[in-house]
Amino acid sequence: PWGLRWRGSVWYVTFVVGLGVMTDLLVYSVVIPVLPFQLENLGYTSVSGLVGWLLFGYSGGLVVSTLPIALFSEKYNTRTWPLILGQVILIGSQIMLMEAPTYWLMVLARIIQGVSSSIIWVVGLALLCDTAAESVVGRQLGIAVTGLSIGGLLGPVLGGVLYNRFGFRGPGICAIIFTAVDLIGRLLIIERKDAIKYGMDPAQEHSAEAEAPVELAVNSETAKENDSSLPVSQGSDLVELHKAPVLNLMGVITRLARSPRALTVMFCTVIYGIVYAGIEPALPLHLQAVWNFNASKVGLVYLAGVLPTLFTSPLAGWLTDKFGPEWVVACATALSLPWFGLLAVQTSLAFFIAMFCLANGILTAVVPPLTTEFASVSRQHEGMGYAHVYGAFNLSFGIGAAREWLLHTSYHQLMYDHIQRGWLAICFFCIGILALCAILAALFVGERPL
Repeated sequence: PWGLRWRGSVWYVTFVVGLGVMTDLLVYSVVIPVLPFQLENLGYTSVSGLVGWLLFGYSGGLVVSTLPIALFSEKYNTRTWPLILGQVILIGSQIMLMEAPTYWLMVLARIIQGVSSSIIWVVGLALLCDTAAESVVGRQLGIAVTGLSIGGLLGPVLGGVLYNRFGFRGPGICAIIFTAVDLIGRLLIIERKDAIKYGMDPAQEHSAEAEAPVELAVNSETAKENDSSLPVSQGSDLVELHKAPVLNLMGVITRLARSPRALTVMFCTVIYGIVYAGIEPALPLHLQAVWNFNASKVGLVYLAGVLPTLFTSPLAGWLTDKFGPEWVVACATALSLPWFGLLAVQTSLAFFIAMFCLANGILTAVVPPLTTEFASVSRQHEGMGYAHVYGAFNLSFGIGAAREWLLHTSYHQLMYDHIQRGWLAICFFCIGILALCAILAALFVGERPL
């Protein structure tokens, strides 16, 4: 087929998956600053609580759809078609949200958007692991996950600017344009299993050990001898391995439940979701109470916090390939602890922003090693595919994040409003659960735990 070498390459797949992650976060965040105003325009009151349920609807759709998507992708051994279908559904849901005249229709649109989000995090990451050699999968995941920061950076800024200029349709049309570009990128992907049929193995060509690109015939002996750096065997063996019995839902759950390594990486992902979603609603309240910040100034603080993650995610991926995920997860969570403690110190604004940047930048570095560790868990269990384990990853993060969005009101009422030093309580709560995460990561994560 036309463009086989670049359409099936590791770097192109990394780019498309990263673009998908960026689009996912942009679609999620572009409307958050403007949802309260749209709800007021529709005649609703007490919009803060209504916005919270719109956020929860997104997360709920993500959690509920994760297992069916993972099982479907592995059962039918397909990655591209779910990714394409997900973008088509996402465009439809954005139009629904943009034109919704009632609140329940907005909630439904956000639930559907959550389903589409689940596809990129489950099937997209699985596709990247299918394509990349095992020796570089951490680096490629780290680069792709950078889209998380870029999308979170662009979304709120574009949402506010476009809403002021074009109204509520402005952010929606912007999100649709990004989604359409992402859809075109997905349509051009050639999966590794298809590329091998035409004599080209992307993983082998991109292997860290290879001195130069090597084109493989489907049934060559070379394809059978180079499985040490690949997630699965190459050549004709690849097709045979995919025909091996795929575990059903209970089989996957049983294998994961019996593996301390799998349980630990899922627990660490839940912790990351809790901290990520728990700080989000309390930070604006703290900035307003201490420095009298308005919404635009709070947005600038979030912007500053996202910038370091553009560098820490790729670096964490490279370090994961070099030293192993156990070192990166344990060190990143441990190194984030003092900065969360210093966040509670009320001194100058510059000091607070610097501590927030350090805490957020270092904590985000756990995502590449966690996703790499999920891939390693998959390779340990016959019949368990990458979509299965990334379904577990998505479900774990969704549970952690959904818990905070569902308990949004009680979270900062109990810990921020009802405790004399609520921000201090939140910071030390994060320190406690992150310390537990660091200890468990040191004991159970990786081929050779610390």
